[in-house]
Amino acid sequence: MTGKISAPVRSKKRPERLWLSLSKPLSSSSSQPPGYTLLLLLIAIFVMSLGLLVAVPVLETQLRREKEEELIFRGKQYVEAIRLYQQKKPGSYPSSLEDLVREKCLRKAYRDPMSENGKWNLLLIPSSGEAGPGTVRPGETQPADKLLVVPEENLKKIRNPQIAGVVSASDKKAIKIYMDEEYYNKWLFYLGQTAGKKPQLIYQAGN
Repeated sequence: MTGKISAPVRSKKRPERLWLSLSKPLSSSSSQPPGYTLLLLLIAIFVMSLGLLVAVPVLETQLRREKEEELIFRGKQYVEAIRLYQQKKPGSYPSSLEDLVREKCLRKAYRDPMSENGKWNLLLIPSSGEAGPGTVRPGETQPADKLLVVPEENLKKIRNPQIAGVVSASDKKAIKIYMDEEYYNKWLFYLGQTAGKKPQLIYQAGN
């Protein structure tokens, strides 16, 4: 009678011993030197700061260039609106920028993108008393040799104002040269404007 051969008993590793073996720290040879991570972080912060120092002035310049293009666009929109106004009312100039909107010559009243409050300086046809001989008389449409520069908020002080155009109220130096002028308050936009021919500007107190 043959005896029953039993299978050899395999030893089982206890779960707690397995956990302990997995939780052992790595050898000191694979660990990073003390302060290495902090050094990398400081280098990364320095590189990012240096990048910002370069990027911020470039971004500011680009934003100013975009605002300058917007200034030219808005100024020309006002000139076109005044031209349409005179087609509807021959020989007349608007007495306010809102007149251009009411008469549907302008979609909306655009703000001066270069001034903090968005208010323009208005270019008015001066009266004969303000400008002397050679001034355009009421009812005439040819461009004047002289223009009165009035802050928009002072328009109510002018009797029978005739708006021929607009100019920025900002006296900052521009990046772009426009019509041979490098300051925003010299970038004129008015009806009848001719390249190379500049009118004499008469500034009202408060400009």
